[in-house]
Amino acid sequence: MDKTPIVISEKKSLSSKIHINVKWLIIILAVLALVIFEVIPMIYLVIKSFILEGNFSIKNYNVVYSKSANWSAFINTFKISLLVMLLSLVITFPLAWLVGRTDLPAKKFFRTFFITTYMIPPYVGGIAWTQLLNPNVGYLNKFLMKVFHLSSAPFNIYSTGGLVWVLTLFYSPFAFITISRALEKMDPTLEEGARISGASPLRTMFNITLPLTFPSILAGGLLVFVSAASAFGIPSIVGMPGGIEVLTTRIVSYVYMGSSKGVSEATALAVSLMVVANLILFLTTTVLATKEYVTISGKSTRPTLVELGKWKGLITFIVSLYGFIAVILPLGSIVITSLLKTMSKPISLSNLTFENWSIAASNPEYMVTIKNSFIYATITAVIGTIVALLISYLVVKTNVKGRKIPDFLVTLGSATPSVVIALAMIITFSGKFGLNLYSTIAILVIAYLVKYLMMGVRTISASLSQVHESLEEAALNSGASWLRTLKDIILPLIAPSIIAGWFLIFMPCFYELTMSILLYGSKTKTIGVLLYELQTYADPQSASVLSVLILFIVLGGNLIMRKFSKGNIGI
Repeated sequence: MDKTPIVISEKKSLSSKIHINVKWLIIILAVLALVIFEVIPMIYLVIKSFILEGNFSIKNYNVVYSKSANWSAFINTFKISLLVMLLSLVITFPLAWLVGRTDLPAKKFFRTFFITTYMIPPYVGGIAWTQLLNPNVGYLNKFLMKVFHLSSAPFNIYSTGGLVWVLTLFYSPFAFITISRALEKMDPTLEEGARISGASPLRTMFNITLPLTFPSILAGGLLVFVSAASAFGIPSIVGMPGGIEVLTTRIVSYVYMGSSKGVSEATALAVSLMVVANLILFLTTTVLATKEYVTISGKSTRPTLVELGKWKGLITFIVSLYGFIAVILPLGSIVITSLLKTMSKPISLSNLTFENWSIAASNPEYMVTIKNSFIYATITAVIGTIVALLISYLVVKTNVKGRKIPDFLVTLGSATPSVVIALAMIITFSGKFGLNLYSTIAILVIAYLVKYLMMGVRTISASLSQVHESLEEAALNSGASWLRTLKDIILPLIAPSIIAGWFLIFMPCFYELTMSILLYGSKTKTIGVLLYELQTYADPQSASVLSVLILFIVLGGNLIMRKFSKGNIGI
């Protein structure tokens, strides 16, 4: 009788060790994959940028930046990104304040409306605005010329101002989301105290709200800066026709040269862009974290809303007008273009048809690229969700030293510009180390995972942190294996977030352009690449048909996310 408990205890102990070994084996494999497919390519990219004619040297950078076109691209990148950041903050802070701190009507609608462009692929937005503000045939330019009897187009989208405007519209939601969350978490009693002391709503905003939300404002602005600096679709569609080049367009041009010299110069530019992006990431996560801003209280209180009074009607009109210009105009432009019989004729009922859609549906090339994109995005989302679950479990449910390193690597990959990731993949996995993945499905999926894995990790981690550890311990103590505990206890509880995380990875992979245009092959072309080619080679009607199709898929995916997450995740 005395020996039986000991035997059972030994069996449980041995079983527990086996379970732990299985768990850690799976987690280690996931972390190892990050090291092989993210860390090694990035390190090799940096090393490669210092090699010129087989020798280690910094002369490569001297050669690259001695060329006026490259130096001009660097300056353009910094200048345009800074302007986009400033304009985004000027627009989004007042909007976030109006939505979060005033009695603006239909605030929930406006909140969703203002970040609708977050869902729209940026290059689709670029296509839309070239249709609206083309100096020769732009819908909006022609309308303004007719109404105001102008002899020439008032706007030229192919200019620095046009590029800044389009980038701002499609990247400012990053700032809006960041600032809105800060306003939601801020202690409202601080503002109420200022109001009680006799301060006007405007003075309260400038003296209390603005300083307290400054870290989030700066963080949102820096996020916009990095996103604009890393963008390729909009600069290539809007900037290049006007002779405006940035680092991303120069890198792609060098790679397309196909020569070793071109790739060598591309690596130097890519590392420059990566350093800038990561320095800003460091500034956002480290420097701002040291600032002490007491904005969150332990009390659950709602702020007293500022009454807009006699200005309510005018402000609502201005806010609605901005929403119309930022969202309705570009989307309407794409839809109308997809239905036009002839681009040279005015918009009228007699000039509208669904024939363009029929042609697109019967075009085998179009259907193949849509199928390819769907397959690649699905594979990436499935693998990404599994890896995200394991990394989230490692960070949230274990206390092992270094558990946050994989999470840091995931964040680093997300912050790294897409064009840099693609170039790192090209030089690392094109046979140099005995592994040639260039122009294959594998290299596209790997690149997508590096860039978008964080979407799944953040979503699943947030849900996993709400599952109490006692549930898992009870299952393990009852003799269940770790895998069974994961299947029967943890996964059912966080299933909505897993599904949402899957879609958050799937959607950007489905319409991705920047990495795909460098990594695709003749048999692996994606819908993003096809759309870019159609726009570049002047087939705007087919490009618009595919753009509308992409929008339907993205909006549908967002609705599914909202349904499964009960409105907690999604736009």
